[in-house]
Amino acid sequence: MTESDSIQNEPIIRVSNLVARYGDNLILDDVSLEVARSEIFVILGPSGCGKSTLLRHMVGLDRAHTGQVVVDGDIISQGDSPNFRKAIKKIGILFQGSALLGSMTLAQNVALPLGTCLHLPKDIIHRLVVDKLAMVDLAGYENYLPSEISGGMKKRAGLARALVCSPLILFLDEPTAGLDPIISAEIDALILRINRLTGMTVVIVTHELSSIFTLAQRVIMLDKKTKGIIAQGDPRHLRDHSDNEYVKQFFNSDLKAT
Repeated sequence: MTESDSIQNEPIIRVSNLVARYGDNLILDDVSLEVARSEIFVILGPSGCGKSTLLRHMVGLDRAHTGQVVVDGDIISQGDSPNFRKAIKKIGILFQGSALLGSMTLAQNVALPLGTCLHLPKDIIHRLVVDKLAMVDLAGYENYLPSEISGGMKKRAGLARALVCSPLILFLDEPTAGLDPIISAEIDALILRINRLTGMTVVIVTHELSSIFTLAQRVIMLDKKTKGIIAQGDPRHLRDHSDNEYVKQFFNSDLKAT
């Protein structure tokens, strides 16, 4: 095996023995996981189990109480550092509410990360923004304000912003929350297309069964009581073969999702 092959086979994200606390409140206890390159990896579980907390630690927004998060070889779990600043340039994030600035056009919103990840002439920035909006099926909407578009289009615009620096890893927090089933299916199809066209690793927090079965190559399920992982693997295998009654109930709660 060559050095290049070894690097390619290394997980792009490794979380080791992570403990997450907010003050005296223990949220996650001794969580370990790996995400492979180009994988679509889903984090799921009931409300309050620590899904978004885990995602925030995986992107370096929160500092680990103990344990370690490594992104593409760089440790990011101990706060601001040269490693963190290097790794954050490899990450794109779509937050649950899209987090678009209402006073800015879609083009201006999408261009915001380019000020931190690249120093480019205005014409190149414009071209990148136009290309990313086209990638998410928003060509021609560059000058619209967020208030002038639908909820599904806001999600797409937020996704374009997450993609504009061409990250290695895309993090999505509830990307179809609040959308009707048809629009949700369109967003899922878009995520699949981006993953297949670019080879980008995708990490998703969601509780939507239809999205899980459509997108996930592998999942982990967090548990509020144990504050850790109670199941992991292919979602269909967990649905059909898990020995954990809660896990079976979750994956069989809507058989139409398959």
